[in-house]
Amino acid sequence: QLQLVESGGGLVQPGGSLRLSCAASGFRLDNYVISWFRQAPGKEREGVSCISSSGGSTNYADSVKGRFTISRDNAKNTVYLQMNSLKPEDTAVYYCAAGITYGCHYYGMNYWGKGTLVTVSS
Repeated sequence: QLQLVESGGGLVQPGGSLRLSCAASGFRLDNYVISWFRQAPGKEREGVSCISSSGGSTNYADSVKGRFTISRDNAKNTVYLQMNSLKPEDTAVYYCAAGITYGCHYYGMNYWGKGTLVTVSS
């Protein structure tokens, strides 16, 4: 009933762009902090970006600062991750997660999507 569904992944060349979407069903995203995570082949899962429930606070991992932008459209019950200047190191399965706490963080997430694969290769 309560689901998050990621979409927008795929194959892109280095330097290209993709926009990931995280759509919620069964609950209202406007009451949740949303975080994006990724897990690259052979590496541990890491936090990529987060956004507070109102959109007033955001955070980015050092590896993606200046290249990725997180945003939300609460009217559409959807959160986005715009990824520009993509590098092969960005190749990973990307997950979105929702938490009912305040602020912007990568812990205490209550709901998780199943992930979408992003492959950056020439």
